[in-house]
Amino acid sequence: MSSLAGSEPKQEGPARGRPRSEAAERAIVEGVVRLLEEGVPLAELSIERIARTAGVGKATIYRRWSGKEELFVDVVRTAEPPDPELPGTSMRDDLVALLEQLRRRGQMTRSSALLHNVYAQMKSSPKIWAAYHATVVEPRRRRQIEILRRGQAGGELRTDIDVELMNDMFVAPILVRTLMRRDADLPEGMSEQLVDAVLDGLRPVSSPPA
Repeated sequence: MSSLAGSEPKQEGPARGRPRSEAAERAIVEGVVRLLEEGVPLAELSIERIARTAGVGKATIYRRWSGKEELFVDVVRTAEPPDPELPGTSMRDDLVALLEQLRRRGQMTRSSALLHNVYAQMKSSPKIWAAYHATVVEPRRRRQIEILRRGQAGGELRTDIDVELMNDMFVAPILVRTLMRRDADLPEGMSEQLVDAVLDGLRPVSSPPA
């Protein structure tokens, strides 16, 4: 988790009050990570405790985050691979880029005991999981769906299959290996192989199968 030291939480909306200190924000994020590494459960991480660990006042935290749910989402997001810049050269290339990020995130989940533990704890906290899903998972899913819709509109994909189901076809193999088959590999080249195999079955056909 040492990569967190150079990460900066995402700033959204207009600044309020005094200019935010990047050093203070890093100290807060690193303070949360330190407490998690010491085995403190998410449920016991209060804003007061985080402020003491980071050496800042509670007001400094609340100027950046509305509460600990939003803070935890930023902590996890800084630990994950960043969302990729899409090549824009073709639908296939964009899909490969998205699946490659998912594959890399699966590898990190496996290799980082801390990240794996945090994911498990988030799922047991409805408010934190809902915040993570709304601000991280759902935007990623919408991005993938939009690429598939453009593929349908451009005649590259069949229109008799719902785009939600198409999306599941692409991402399910990596998710299964990440979450259910932890002994299975997530090898280099898997993203390209998946996209090409699924696209073979999703190209428009001249007539529906009997």
